[in-house]
Amino acid sequence: MRVSPSSGPTCDLVQLAAVSGDRSLNLYTVPRCRMEPGAARVTGLRVRRHKLYLHRRAVPTSPLQEVLLCFVTFLRALGRPLLAGHNIRRFDCRVLARALDETGLRTQFEASVAGCVDTLPVAREVLKDCGMRSFKQEYLVKELMGVDYKAHDALEDVRSLQTLYYVLQPKPEVVARYTFGLSDVQVVAKEELTAGPKGKRLLPGQRLLWQHLEQPEKDH
Repeated sequence: MRVSPSSGPTCDLVQLAAVSGDRSLNLYTVPRCRMEPGAARVTGLRVRRHKLYLHRRAVPTSPLQEVLLCFVTFLRALGRPLLAGHNIRRFDCRVLARALDETGLRTQFEASVAGCVDTLPVAREVLKDCGMRSFKQEYLVKELMGVDYKAHDALEDVRSLQTLYYVLQPKPEVVARYTFGLSDVQVVAKEELTAGPKGKRLLPGQRLLWQHLEQPEKDH
């Protein structure tokens, strides 16, 4: 999933991409807020006359509610997976939570997943003694797998993350340590606006779904 980072807490979802094994989902929606020029340069996504373009080519879009309904249907077919994404707790899941609330789909979504796990802190813990200069996904994929890929393309990001996870092979207790729910994201978002982040809650995981909301990765 992609968002426009220009408006802070009011960012809109632009692209949603997810994979699980050989199954994939890749959908676009026209954001309601203005996309930041810098984000447009990095992602190649631009809005012109209420149409979305990727590298100057128009892409098919759907209303936000339809995109999220397709996402929920995709999740249900996988049997309550654990959503995984790189750096998703800081920003991306907040956008998802707000979009689900706005469309009235939060209950359906929460019934379709076991929770979310952020692979950024997972990678930090697994590779803490490996002398990594960065924990950005693109850097890890290059260092550990010797592969360059189209970073900032959501579908390519989630595909590479799925492979990266298999390389990392984190222990179940490490995954559990960085597993959270959307309710946790809301609490953190409010606290960070005032007094800073607090607390974590663990949710039981089943198997992993690779989910990405495109957002510049910070605090690596």
